[in-house]
Amino acid sequence: MSYMSGLVCVACGARYAPGQAMWCPTCGLDEGILDVEFDLPAVRRSLTRAALATRPANHWRYRELLPFGADVEPVPREIGWTPMIEAPRLAAALGIGRLRLKDDSRSASASFKDRASSVGVTLAVAAGASDIACASTGNAASSLAHCAAAAGIRANIFVSERIPDGKLAQLLAYGARVFRVRGTYDEAWRLCMRACETFGWYNRNCAVNPYLVEGKKTGGLEIAEQCADDPTEWVAASIGDGCSIAGVWKGLRQIHEAGVTDGRPRMLGVQAEGVAPIAKALRGGNYAPGADGATYADSIDCPVPRNWRKAMNAIRESDGACVTVTDDEIRRAVRETGRLTGVFAEPAAAAAVAAIATARRDGILGANASVVAVISGNGLKDIAGARSAVGEPHSITPDLDAVRRIVEKG
Repeated sequence: MSYMSGLVCVACGARYAPGQAMWCPTCGLDEGILDVEFDLPAVRRSLTRAALATRPANHWRYRELLPFGADVEPVPREIGWTPMIEAPRLAAALGIGRLRLKDDSRSASASFKDRASSVGVTLAVAAGASDIACASTGNAASSLAHCAAAAGIRANIFVSERIPDGKLAQLLAYGARVFRVRGTYDEAWRLCMRACETFGWYNRNCAVNPYLVEGKKTGGLEIAEQCADDPTEWVAASIGDGCSIAGVWKGLRQIHEAGVTDGRPRMLGVQAEGVAPIAKALRGGNYAPGADGATYADSIDCPVPRNWRKAMNAIRESDGACVTVTDDEIRRAVRETGRLTGVFAEPAAAAAVAAIATARRDGILGANASVVAVISGNGLKDIAGARSAVGEPHSITPDLDAVRRIVEKG
């Protein structure tokens, strides 16, 4: 059985039965994003801490809060349950009491997006689809290509010209059919939508497929479960399209409502200063998406975030906050996260760490604050971005005196 009870439009509140609609026909494609609702009293009867203790260490352990029944075979199996890493030296550098890193850079394709893609591919296979598609700045694309390859279906990927080489190489290695669109991410997204309609491909885009956010929700479910006996006050996450922070918050909220954990942390969202329509709207302005972005953190270079309402709701419902950080602050976070924790974060992931420094400086976080930062992607996905952050090696001749001169400089 499935525990889904229905779908609700985040814009107008209209309700639909599961499978009845992919978006609200009244509000239209751009506004009528749906959210999946669950029968939480029924979930509460079987999703317990005792039950979870007996289940495999992957994100399918939360089957009651996923958008399909027990008769559906999930693929691939090896997704989720990424480590929670204590980071005391980085916490001290940021000026807070405690920091833990939820390290999704260790996921199967080295990205948090595996959570959503695995749900999308599972649903596509269950529906008998031979092809699945998405538009992406990079991580959703590589995660979909990985999951589709594992399931034996074709992935059709639409990316912008600015996709980093590491992510592009992943797509091609997984055998995806890649369309590198000479235009903006928004143009690639709209082309993907038309292609899905024309060719009948299963649509993995989170903005129109409400079930994909349920995969991202498992990040929040895991954080809550891993911190159940030692809860955090805040969870820091970067914002691109808005789906990921919305999913993490939904997981944190629902596992609390299901009675598995006590308390709910607050969300600390972050956008790059050059691409910050959600942060600006939360400061009291009107939501005004831009035509193009200006940040080197490609995964959050989303000037037209499709799930802006869900992202804003997550921050408001959690009594959270949203900050902006500069590219130089992100570069510093890449360096400090690597040097002080041994975790190599891609720029968008490091933005969550940079947000903590900004929130501490602005008085949002106190000196004793406890934070979990979501490390959403591995630094190897964007080598050019990483190199711009970490500097150059010492180039020397092969003799000890050359080594000594550098050592003596300190």
